[in-house]
Amino acid sequence: MSIRDWPESERPREKLLKSGAQALSEAELIAIFLRTGTRGHSALDVARELLKQFGSLRALLTAPQASLCKAPGMGAVRYATLQAALELARRHYLEVMRSGPALLNPQATRDYLRVRLRDLPHEVFCCLYLDNRHRVIAFEELFRGTLDGASVHPREVVKHALAHNAAALILAHNHPSGVAEPSQADELITRRLKEALNLVEIRVLDHLIVGDSRCESFAERGLL
Repeated sequence: MSIRDWPESERPREKLLKSGAQALSEAELIAIFLRTGTRGHSALDVARELLKQFGSLRALLTAPQASLCKAPGMGAVRYATLQAALELARRHYLEVMRSGPALLNPQATRDYLRVRLRDLPHEVFCCLYLDNRHRVIAFEELFRGTLDGASVHPREVVKHALAHNAAALILAHNHPSGVAEPSQADELITRRLKEALNLVEIRVLDHLIVGDSRCESFAERGLL
């Protein structure tokens, strides 16, 4: 039976319009993006099978393109639709973060960094450039790969900070292992960057490490 033949109160789109998106299950939300099902299966059936196959919503949305496109009921167009939805969420968090001084809304900064960095399969080192009122000027990915003293170059960080006319920075990187605990290499990099930026009177306000479920702060740990 097609979703169009279901009682109106059970159709995902109508249910959302009546009760709000929070009333829908993950499968129902995905079904709205899929729009149609396959022969003998509704869009909701396809969504449920996708969640079952990949194990979770997070695993589904971050699955490699080739894997997701091969899944029953999927394809390049539907993969693109789900990725567009995910990118909208990222940009929403970026807009919230930019709405005021970063230090007055640290949770918005952490939410954005989690959405942006948590599920990457490789380490990425980024900078949030702030003005003299600690408002976000820009977010930039500078280095990727295994981070150590040789892969993060203080001169490059200083150059980009000056180019953005930044008064302060928040450093950030992810740990693909999921463990957000700072390593000795992380502490060394932070000290080197802080010393280099101090020479041009740019403050390092924090260094955040994004793990699987936590976002650890150097400032809160007294490591800055």
